[in-house]
Amino acid sequence: MLDVARTAQVSVATVSALINGTTRVSPALTQRIEAAISAIGYERNAIARSLKLGATNTIGLMVSDIRNPFFTDIVATIQYALNRVGYAVMVCSSDENTELQDMQIKLLLDRAVDGLIIAPAGEDVMLKDFLASVRRPMVIVDRTCEGLDVDTVTLDNRKAVLDATSYLIGLGHRRIGYIAGPLITSTGRDRLAGYRDALAAAEVPYVDELVQDGDSREAGGYRAAMQLLTQRDRPSAIFSANNLMTIGAMRAIRDAGLSCPDDISVACFDDFPWADVFRPHLTTIAQPVQAIGEYAANLLLDRLSGKADEAPRRLVIQGRLIVRESCRALARP
Repeated sequence: MLDVARTAQVSVATVSALINGTTRVSPALTQRIEAAISAIGYERNAIARSLKLGATNTIGLMVSDIRNPFFTDIVATIQYALNRVGYAVMVCSSDENTELQDMQIKLLLDRAVDGLIIAPAGEDVMLKDFLASVRRPMVIVDRTCEGLDVDTVTLDNRKAVLDATSYLIGLGHRRIGYIAGPLITSTGRDRLAGYRDALAAAEVPYVDELVQDGDSREAGGYRAAMQLLTQRDRPSAIFSANNLMTIGAMRAIRDAGLSCPDDISVACFDDFPWADVFRPHLTTIAQPVQAIGEYAANLLLDRLSGKADEAPRRLVIQGRLIVRESCRALARP
């Protein structure tokens, strides 16, 4: 920095003010300093700067499965929102594994990130206690962590699945299979609760064998769908609680020699990029992914800048049922 100041014939303080953005520097001096930086090949030492300022301008982002298109879109949105205000983003994926999740959160903290955005893989007591001890601004996105008083951005999952299941019931379906995600997550529990709410409202009995665990994975969705399709009294419709499981379920329908929607109707969660590529086009619950990601980023930025009140803020966003071609009405008796 001293060499830059000598070459530009300005003070070291003026060079520091321009590089760190602490004080306005005139256009003429800015041009001289930038020319000197270019001539010398000066590179700012980010580590030294972070030690001096007590901040790294880096955010840790942990998602539960980067292979899930929903989380891929969340990462892209959050990264864009933070990059445009000068923050770098370190991304980790827990692969729905709570032990790996805890290890990677500690890794992010070891890298001295200024804040965290986390989509938790589970809600075990150890995770809650650990996050409660973290002295960093934090936002929980997509899923909640019961008992943890931090900012959250979630979808109204219960209402979304209630709407989709009610739509199937309105088409005359009474035996509706449900492919569930892990019930150790708030999304898994809330979506199943929405399914049960819709059945109860229509006085349709809840049947245990119609609910199969799909593990939020494509292979799990395939397995769960096969279990439903091979039942003696197979369901007339299936609701799949996430996009990856839906891909597996559609493959299972094909492998079972059945046709959608002629033999079985399908509705699903997440309006993922391929939902309207499948034939037939899939009826889905769409999540406003861009809004969710931007809200999460902005909540964290408010915390980092000291603009937010101490009380945690909880944003709950509504999903939208998109009706396409994958569900048919049953003939009335």
